[in-house]
Amino acid sequence: MVADGGERGTGTLYVVSTPIGNMGDFTFRAVETLRAVSLVLAEDTRHSRPLLQRYDVHTPLAAYHEHNEARATPGIVARLLAGEDLALISDAGTPLLSDPGARLTEAALEAGVRVVPVPGASALLAALVASGLPAERFTFYGFLERKGRARGEALAEIGALRHTAVLYEAPPRVADTLAELAAAGAGERRTVVARELTKQFEEVRRGTVASLAAYYAETPPRGEVVIVVAGGDASSAAPDGDALRNRARELRDQGMSTRDVAKALAAETGVGRNEAYRIAQEA
Repeated sequence: MVADGGERGTGTLYVVSTPIGNMGDFTFRAVETLRAVSLVLAEDTRHSRPLLQRYDVHTPLAAYHEHNEARATPGIVARLLAGEDLALISDAGTPLLSDPGARLTEAALEAGVRVVPVPGASALLAALVASGLPAERFTFYGFLERKGRARGEALAEIGALRHTAVLYEAPPRVADTLAELAAAGAGERRTVVARELTKQFEEVRRGTVASLAAYYAETPPRGEVVIVVAGGDASSAAPDGDALRNRARELRDQGMSTRDVAKALAAETGVGRNEAYRIAQEA
């Protein structure tokens, strides 16, 4: 046993962070934990097996991912309740941060099982501390929806945000996402695109949202990408009428209702609610 179990003699579920690129970013505690548990639940066993072999971890592996978590969770919780210690890992970084695991941790806690974090690498935090942008307060958005109302609302929220935003993005969509953020009023914000963190071709590129949108439109990035965007200045000037109407049409095209468009315009630009609603209706 690594540590005492939860209530009533149950086992413990360990949520273990793994390297995001550099294999050296694996803690002694993580290795000891994975060696001691009965089973390691991995997002992709083929991906995780080389890491465990490198650190002489021979604990059995089982797949646990978004396609089987609903079916697999009850059986895993039953094993924990029977007294087994289990560990959850993702392909890279910290589980639950844009990775599977929330369903299992919630079910384990509801069953009275102890859930213990084993901290380590995180692309979110690595990008934030390398960005040079304010880190005292930030909002993490994970991967934005690819289209539709939810995406429009998230972009509008980031455009109106007064503190740092962090999001993950797939390489082919980086330029488009930055361009949409620029359209949402964040074009002149300081931003950082961190790519392939801790790996051989690590790159941290700085600029404004608009300048990096133009750069990546011409030079598509490769590898894992984290975007960090500085918060806005509350004193920034509001866009003119044409810009407001163009933005309203963009939001409507994303599936947002008139009411939501008006709310987003008011939040992004500071325009009055009545004026924002009138522009939203026109769109």
